[in-house]
Amino acid sequence: MAPFSKVLVANRGEIAIRVFRTLRELGIGCVAVYSEADRGRAHVRAADEAYLVGPGPASESYLRGDVLVETALRAGAGAVHPGYGFLAENAVFARLVEEAGLTWIGPPPAAIELMGSKTAARAAMRAAGVPIIPGAVEPIGSAEGVVALGEEIGYPLLIKAAAGGGGKGMELVASPDEAERAFASATRQGEKYFADSTVYVERFIEDPRHVEVQVLADAHGNVIHLGERDCTIQRRHQKLVEETPSPAVDDALRERIGRIAVDAARAAGYRSAGTIEGLLTREGEYFFMEMNTRIQVEHTVTEVVTGLDLIREQVLVAAGEPLSVRQEDVVLRGHAIECRINAEDVGRRFMPAPGRITGYHEPAGPGVRVDSGIEAGDEVSELYDPMIAKLIVHDVDRDRAIARMLRALAEFRIEGPPTLLGFHRALLEHPCFVKGETCAGVVESKELAERAKELEESLSHSTTRVADGPDGAVSTVPRLVGVEVDGRAHDVRLLVTAPPWAELARRRRERAVSGAGGGGDGAVVSPMQGTVLKVEVADGDRVATGQLLCVIEAMKMENEIVAPRAGTVSGLAVAPGAAIASGQLVCVVATPDA
Repeated sequence: MAPFSKVLVANRGEIAIRVFRTLRELGIGCVAVYSEADRGRAHVRAADEAYLVGPGPASESYLRGDVLVETALRAGAGAVHPGYGFLAENAVFARLVEEAGLTWIGPPPAAIELMGSKTAARAAMRAAGVPIIPGAVEPIGSAEGVVALGEEIGYPLLIKAAAGGGGKGMELVASPDEAERAFASATRQGEKYFADSTVYVERFIEDPRHVEVQVLADAHGNVIHLGERDCTIQRRHQKLVEETPSPAVDDALRERIGRIAVDAARAAGYRSAGTIEGLLTREGEYFFMEMNTRIQVEHTVTEVVTGLDLIREQVLVAAGEPLSVRQEDVVLRGHAIECRINAEDVGRRFMPAPGRITGYHEPAGPGVRVDSGIEAGDEVSELYDPMIAKLIVHDVDRDRAIARMLRALAEFRIEGPPTLLGFHRALLEHPCFVKGETCAGVVESKELAERAKELEESLSHSTTRVADGPDGAVSTVPRLVGVEVDGRAHDVRLLVTAPPWAELARRRRERAVSGAGGGGDGAVVSPMQGTVLKVEVADGDRVATGQLLCVIEAMKMENEIVAPRAGTVSGLAVAPGAAIASGQLVCVVATPDA
């Protein structure tokens, strides 16, 4: 018998669809919510019923806890699943759900609160005997405090938002001279993303592996772990590739960090699915970093190697059931890898690239899974995270899983905005990844970006080119067309007239230099719509090539706009806190002979 008649999923996109699939298998009705910007999207159509949450800005629709609870009651839902992101780790929202007489499919609000404060979590873990990264347990209130800690434990240090997560609110401090800038940036991000400017400081561990452990806990005192996931491949402290098992973890180490994770979950009074995030040093030390009190984006790789449905466990635990497995029942079979397919431009420092998906075809075949909420014609909005899909593969060992992922990436077709398909192919072919290394310095390297561009262009169904010849030459577009001759398939390349806007698009792409649009006259334009967080120059300033001009926040990421060349700043047209449109002038960087 189904534990609930209906469950409202307070989220959007692929995670909403993922939860709906499990709910259907359990015989539970699926209730979706959507913003004005998400009308008609895949997750809305995938539900049994869907409700608009508003009014107000579309970017805030999934953050209005009172409206979400009211909607759940109006729909007759018995429980709320938060997915990940938005309000998934918001203790106030969890309490609102429970106070309304609904079941919260997640951990107790007190556990969310404890682990939501990184300083309180560090103190609790240290008291429970869980190893933590050396550094401050109490918040640091000034740049001077950062310098004082640096004198005590040495540099480099890492400043982190106490309420942070997802790589936001983290700043590296290599020397005392950097403390003031880093402190200001970390506190600003903490306030913006988490409404809490509190920060703490810990020792920066050079080139560690980011190894996390999936835990499950019920209300009957059972706590187990499901092995580890290696999430070392990141850009801007945000994950790109996850795999399990970790190539750096053997059976003995897995047992040790599994015990650490179980101890941490017990110390937090945890219930539901959660993840203990930690750092593994070159010397084999393992340190607790934080706990994510929700289902993770990368939960998929754990599911395919264990055969367990983690969403199902969440739902049944919330309904009061015990875990379906004991620790001794958990067996890891084979190897799994997940690649996050984001709408980002690798050649422009992984800058978000919102836009319309004009063509979309997912890979398939043995051991291939795609979790997505996108279809052809949908738009990747600047309002939300730029992830298009999660591509997951599973095979008997790591080498075969890599080969399977490369095959699946080559099959994946996404037309419209730039994506990470080429990047993932370049990375998985790189010797550092093949050897199971951390790939430090490689992920964000120019070399890998150039290789990614080559691979992306080799798969493109249409690449605009301007015909050689005198002024007024016609622009043509090569298109691949499949034909059959005498029963044999052939790809034929046809040259067709390009649309009138194609040349303009080509010129705009060529103006993009080092993360900003740079015209021949030195004009620097914003490559995206967003908000100006800070401006680092003034009219009349001399700047070097690559020097920071300003920081623009878009799609939950801070994007640095740098000088495309050396010169003098003039015509500065932006100010902190102001909105900025794609293509809008930032400033002009003029050279003496310009």
